[in-house]
Amino acid sequence: MSRIASVLLPMPLPEAFDYAEPEGMELSVGDQVAAPLGPRTLRGVVVALREAAGGNRPLKPLEARLEEPALPPATLEFVQWAARYAVDAPGQPLAIALRGARAPRPRPEKRVVLTGAAPARLTPAREKVLAAVDGFTGAPADLARAAEVSAGVVKGLIDEGVLRVELVQPQAAFPPPDLARPRPPLNPSQAAAAQALAAMMDETGFNVALLDGVTGSGKTEVYLEAVAHALAADPAAQILVLLPEIALTQAVIARFEERFGVRPGEWHSDVAPPARRKVWEAVAAGRCPIVVGARSALFLPFANLKLIVVDEEHDTSFKQEEGFIYHARDLAVVRGKMEAAAVVLASATPSLETLRNAETGRYRWLKLSARHGTAQLPQIDLIDLRESPPEAGRWLSPPLVAAMGETLARGEQTLLFLNRRGYAPLVLCRACGERLTAPDTDSWLVEHRYSGRLVCHLTGFSMPKPKACPHCGAVDSLVSIGPGVERVEEEARSLFPEARVAVFSSDTVFDAREARRLVESMAAGEIDILVATQAAAKGHNFPNLTLVGVVDADLGLRGGDLRAAERTYQLLAQATGRAGRRDRPGRALLQTYAPDHAVMQALAAQDRDAFVAAEMEERELAGLPPFGRLGAVIVSSENPQALEAFVQQMAAAAPNAEGVEVYGPADAPLALVRGRRRKRFLVRADRGVDLSAYLAAWRARVKPPASIRVAIDVDPYSFL
Repeated sequence: MSRIASVLLPMPLPEAFDYAEPEGMELSVGDQVAAPLGPRTLRGVVVALREAAGGNRPLKPLEARLEEPALPPATLEFVQWAARYAVDAPGQPLAIALRGARAPRPRPEKRVVLTGAAPARLTPAREKVLAAVDGFTGAPADLARAAEVSAGVVKGLIDEGVLRVELVQPQAAFPPPDLARPRPPLNPSQAAAAQALAAMMDETGFNVALLDGVTGSGKTEVYLEAVAHALAADPAAQILVLLPEIALTQAVIARFEERFGVRPGEWHSDVAPPARRKVWEAVAAGRCPIVVGARSALFLPFANLKLIVVDEEHDTSFKQEEGFIYHARDLAVVRGKMEAAAVVLASATPSLETLRNAETGRYRWLKLSARHGTAQLPQIDLIDLRESPPEAGRWLSPPLVAAMGETLARGEQTLLFLNRRGYAPLVLCRACGERLTAPDTDSWLVEHRYSGRLVCHLTGFSMPKPKACPHCGAVDSLVSIGPGVERVEEEARSLFPEARVAVFSSDTVFDAREARRLVESMAAGEIDILVATQAAAKGHNFPNLTLVGVVDADLGLRGGDLRAAERTYQLLAQATGRAGRRDRPGRALLQTYAPDHAVMQALAAQDRDAFVAAEMEERELAGLPPFGRLGAVIVSSENPQALEAFVQQMAAAAPNAEGVEVYGPADAPLALVRGRRRKRFLVRADRGVDLSAYLAAWRARVKPPASIRVAIDVDPYSFL
């Protein structure tokens, strides 16, 4: 009797499809198969097999079992769980899990091998080649270099038929780490934390630890010790290190190379597809011991995952906002549980959710309260812009300019931090007051002087800056409002023409290689003033950086985001923490119009505990995370009337449930994006409520027409 294979396809489909297993195919759960769907053939994954019991309709047979690595059971379980949690189709996370499998393989390599034929004559040079070729894997030119002969000697042996060149697909594998390499000495605090992590990993089953250390306390060295312990306990173990920014991967990979003598697997959007394919296959085969990557690396098909490290666990970049919506930190904990692996969450400014879990004992709490070596935390001072405003047309206040001059005179470096790309965030017409926005989108256009263009950072739309106002036609009436990093750079150059000034943002650093080059230049002292967004505000170590100036400390506090205070504290603590990380004392100056705000006071006093306690109290009174749950439902359409009718229908269909409150529908703050009108619902639930199940039940009650899109965001981080 033939079997029925349930096949999950990497598409936004609600469930797996059933196919007939052809005779002799001998499928197993996790196998990749070629499955017909309408006129197309798609790659899919077998998620279940059952005996056929005389169904009432014939099933299409599968076309082939692909000669590709199967997805391990834990990976399949994780993919399906993630879909249920995010209230999304299971094919969406599966598409992420198969991304590497669908990439092209690296090009075959040339290999020189013996044919068994004897050479017509044997010269000393030929003897060297024949001695070197035994066990050699490489191209003819490589063999010539290894044997220390000319390329013509190798070519002559090939022409004679003694050697043959073959094209061989290289094995997807990474060399094992060298655990015997010397490591930097740990201070007592680091050693205690490393011992606690080792003891945690020696226990059977799943455990989570928060590695909570001030900036510069040496958290990376501690979790490198945890990596070494995991590999010593099980040489076949695999370790995943998640990072929030591509810009950080090169520095962390360099630390791994220094510690273990080999380069780990790298996984993020800047990795070329063939290299991504190599990492994917090596991970599936258990031949990639360490992976350092961005959030999507969480979906790789690990064969023996034993440790997950989430570095900078508080960072909002771990939240995927488009396509399949998820938070990598939260899913990392779940994947660790499914794999019976240890999970380490590392941060100098942990999220309130993670701190709450540590306070209640769900996570182990390991603290590093002092900087490594002789380095001290920087002194943080507030500049009240109401009392010390910048000069007209400028953005740097006199106290900050004076501090920059003193820093330059000492031969030290300055970081000017402003988390706003481009030259100016708004372009305004003086004649009619028109604010330039992207077509079919409410988002303001940002001026970029480097390129001479106006850019929408939401949709990617860009256009040359016009000479006349598109609304009223007035010529030379467009003015730039507010500062971006390019404008601050312009001001720094005019104030200190002798200084070497550079900008670090996603507009000036396009890939990981360029990020590494700029970071190395800064670390080597080749830059005097670095103007940067958050890309340079975390994880980097600049020995000669002693002054951090925050140009607009109030920026993150604007708007109605419930996490605004928490995010601002985290970002500014990370940015100011770049100063004074070696033996020279550091200083940070925060320009603010609200020096009395709780965030500013906590930063100046360096009293994180007081800020966290006050923020926790407010959240608990409101039943907001981490004491409650939030879900967002975003509904959009090109037809405003159809959108309004549907959201009213949806509001009426909301299930009544104890401990759940539904707010909305309301216009989203960005009510028009890419020509689509947007409405939002916000759902607040008590901690014990299964929010995903509630949202799934609600969505099942309404069937949107083709013109309506419904997106669900469990635990939203963006409220736009």
